[in-house]
Amino acid sequence: MKNIFLLFLIFISTSCISSQEKKQQTATYTFKKGDYNGIGKWYLGREIAYVMGYEGINWLERSTREKEEETSKLIKNMAIKTTDVIADIGAGSGYHVFKMAPIANKGKIYAVDIQPEMLNAILTNTYFETYKNVELVQGDEQSVNLPENTFDKVLMVDVYHEFNFPKEMILSIKKSLKKNGKIYLIEYRMEDETVPIKTIHKMSEKQAVKELKAAGFKLEKNMDNLPWQHCMVFVKI
Repeated sequence: MKNIFLLFLIFISTSCISSQEKKQQTATYTFKKGDYNGIGKWYLGREIAYVMGYEGINWLERSTREKEEETSKLIKNMAIKTTDVIADIGAGSGYHVFKMAPIANKGKIYAVDIQPEMLNAILTNTYFETYKNVELVQGDEQSVNLPENTFDKVLMVDVYHEFNFPKEMILSIKKSLKKNGKIYLIEYRMEDETVPIKTIHKMSEKQAVKELKAAGFKLEKNMDNLPWQHCMVFVKI
């Protein structure tokens, strides 16, 4: 009888916690119709975009990407040290992972993605055998599943605006960063109408600052030297 009563108390307690979590999420996010390519979920005035599925992997590996985005300049912007431990969140096909790995050859690159198909693409890439400092991590909608106080740098390229739970994800990233760790947030510029990307897949500097400030970050600088994208560097407040 005592065991039954105990199970009942655990059930009630779990239900209350679940209910509280739902209320908190409802307070954080709003739901309304918006862009055709949006999920109808809003955070601090911004609608969240649909995630680009693994079927779009060819877009990530397109031959024109260096010319269009100057990815080599982005890597230089990061000032990567040989001993850096870096997380690429939303690593996709590993396009940036394999550019960073040979530079941080005494450190480590964690390739994080929510889609196992993307991680498999990295795993089967011939570069994966070449660079032994690449670690694959399966993330989820609310956590990057990374060790705490570990990373010197976190890179997010055109992925943050697709996070279903941006607040939870940034707080998870914050835990993984070292005290002086930095976030490199790369997003297509909302301020520039000539950037040939759908509006919902763009972000303004003002909006990015607003959202990351809510999680305890401040903008250190925006290296505005990429053709299409912001290169915003955030540090803990």
